[in-house]
Amino acid sequence: MKTRVFLTMVTLMAFAYNAEAQKGLLEILEKEQKDTVPRYTSATFKTTRITYGHSVETRKKGILEVSASHRFWNTPELRSQKFGVDKLNVRIALEYAISDRLSTGLGGSTWDGLFDGYLKYRLVRQRNDSKGAPFNITLFQNASYNSEAITGPYATGEFSSRLSYTSQVLIARKFNSKFSLQISPTFIHRGLEGSPEDPNSHFALGFGGRYKLSNHVSLVSEYYTVFNPLESMDTYGPFGLGINWEIGDVMLQFMLTNAPSMVEDAFIARTRNNFNFKNPNLNFGFNFTYVIHFNRKLKGLKQTNTDRK
Repeated sequence: MKTRVFLTMVTLMAFAYNAEAQKGLLEILEKEQKDTVPRYTSATFKTTRITYGHSVETRKKGILEVSASHRFWNTPELRSQKFGVDKLNVRIALEYAISDRLSTGLGGSTWDGLFDGYLKYRLVRQRNDSKGAPFNITLFQNASYNSEAITGPYATGEFSSRLSYTSQVLIARKFNSKFSLQISPTFIHRGLEGSPEDPNSHFALGFGGRYKLSNHVSLVSEYYTVFNPLESMDTYGPFGLGINWEIGDVMLQFMLTNAPSMVEDAFIARTRNNFNFKNPNLNFGFNFTYVIHFNRKLKGLKQTNTDRK
């Protein structure tokens, strides 16, 4: 009898040890599995634009953005004063996410008569673990058409002379939950310039940053420098300083800038006013963006893709 009890106790201890060993092995396997799942950094910038220039962000698949961007500024001629401002530029645009990484957009501006479209592809995503890339890389390609009348001795009626192209590699890193920084190597090719002294191609470098002030409000700034600017006129690097305010599916952006245009080749290479408080050098900018979720499941996941914690 004692032998049977002893054997039973030994058997139960063996089963318990084996179960504990299997439990430990399962925990190890689960931990290894978690380590192999990529953990990407989200919300490097809360919107697809920093101020006037694009950020590395792309929207989730099936999301449509409808945006209305405005620039207001005064001129030295007081007689042109109308409704508080002398000049106004409005750009209406639609931007759609074909996939989580690929998006496209179309827009038109009133003041400079520019119609533009773009493709944007998120090539590399930053990971918040020790593996993978420590930064984001997004490729951007824009094309614009100048619909305004072009005059001058070098003007032609050819369609190609009205086209301009902008290629960018957007590189950004989210350093912590509050601060993100982006650099934007840029190449611009314009179909026609006003003088044979002016280059048709320009090389530029952009800098942009975001600092989160609260869960819904961020301070943003952006600047571009052109290494081979126009020779026939004085141009300046565009600079923007603003506040981004997120309200559910609406993003409001308020900014001060010296760039009246909102299309890449124009505001990077052809900004003719410096950033100061003299008219018409200082513009007030206002962007309104409304996000439409065609896939309603994405909206339920929205909070998990932000940095509100």
